[in-house]
Amino acid sequence: MPPFEDYVRYETRRQFFSRGANALGWAAMASLGGDWLARSAGASETTRIPGVTDFAPKAKQVIYLHMVGGPPQMDLYDYKPQMQEWFDKDLPDSVRMGQRLTTMTSGQKRFPVAPSKFKFAQHGQSGMWVSELLPYTARMVDDMCFIRSMHTEAINHEPAISYMQTGNQVTGRPCLGAWVSYGLGSMNDNLPTFVVLVAKPTNTEQVQAISARLWSSGYLSGEHAGVSFRSGGDPILYINNPPGVPSEIRRRTLDGLNALNELNYRKVGDPETHTRIQQYELAFRMQSSVPDLTNVSNETSATYALYGDEAKKPGTFAHSVLLARRMVERGVRFIQIYHNNWDTHGNVAGRLPDQCRDVDQACWGLVQDLKQRGLLDETLIIWGGEFGRTIYSQGGLTKENYGRDHHPRCYTMWMAGGGARPGTVHGETDDFSYNIVKDPVHIHDFHATVLNLLGFDHERFTYRYQGLDQKLTGVEPARVIRELIA
Repeated sequence: MPPFEDYVRYETRRQFFSRGANALGWAAMASLGGDWLARSAGASETTRIPGVTDFAPKAKQVIYLHMVGGPPQMDLYDYKPQMQEWFDKDLPDSVRMGQRLTTMTSGQKRFPVAPSKFKFAQHGQSGMWVSELLPYTARMVDDMCFIRSMHTEAINHEPAISYMQTGNQVTGRPCLGAWVSYGLGSMNDNLPTFVVLVAKPTNTEQVQAISARLWSSGYLSGEHAGVSFRSGGDPILYINNPPGVPSEIRRRTLDGLNALNELNYRKVGDPETHTRIQQYELAFRMQSSVPDLTNVSNETSATYALYGDEAKKPGTFAHSVLLARRMVERGVRFIQIYHNNWDTHGNVAGRLPDQCRDVDQACWGLVQDLKQRGLLDETLIIWGGEFGRTIYSQGGLTKENYGRDHHPRCYTMWMAGGGARPGTVHGETDDFSYNIVKDPVHIHDFHATVLNLLGFDHERFTYRYQGLDQKLTGVEPARVIRELIA
């Protein structure tokens, strides 16, 4: 609920009458300023009720798998066999067209083309080309919806990840998970609506910083922020009572704290105080629900056969996606999983196989597991990074190894389940995987499409802040990509 309406909802009788002294002045100003002034004092004309969508949703929950650093699309999904003839030749100026470069390669005297060293094959009825690094993913291409024409304006990690997660390169906005929490609300009062997991990669050659502001609620109420689960020890700090402190004492302490917060609210009237009370209560309920959620000892051998043995190791990507399936079963709305070390400026041959082993079988297992349990149709899975990589090599180049710089002009993402059209290959890039030649999809278009799958019209799905109806898709035109929807 917008802050002004929340304030009015909870204000005391004394606060209401104290405001009355200014009523005549407000009326006079409204008569002079017109309707815009009266509206600016409050929130949007309609208050969104959680769970009430603009139309019937295809997806009820989301698992977003973000590959931090930018996976190289031409080594995984965007097959470019013509590049073998271009090995170590300079990328034509007619292709690069004076594109802005990062400081990592802007000083290079040459931009030699680096063909992928990995073999590709077509799979499924869709005929999707998939690298030999992803044998499990290749089995399920007809369950997947590939977008090979994603593009962004951001060229460095921090603004690019922020853009992908929040729709804006400037940090401080609500992320996609927070918007989903705001729009759909909770399905389980004993667990967070939005959970974040940061998986540990096997290879840690060049990990990127992952900031908590990526799962911030921004200007939305604090209750919509993501709750981060740790990969080791207690999944959430202080989830267990200290030695010698029984639950009865914790309950009495919490009641006293809530009473103090209520006194503060009656004095100040800040709606975030009520958010704090609600979050304390959720934390208390989580003391019993989270240990059960994270205890995977009762999973069957058949389940581990799907995800692989790595799923038995807390903190791994496989273990994280197994937890995501358990969260979906328990009604968590949005699960965000970050997997690091995809920033392959060098040593693609040494690092990329490790990255793919971390995620390949686990992603396949997740899709099969959800499908077997009848949950895939209502669970949208998203996989991708913040941008792509360059066809030209950064640093030294051989046929067996090379590096790739950041590339915002085109990259590949995929979706599965949740109303995404299976067996779809959307978009096309040029022979160099450098420019889009067919069906471009901007980040705002992607967000509009995801919101559509969740039952929201991205133009109407707004929140009044600083006098503006803010949107995840921003102020520039965005469109729903209907070809991606089943």
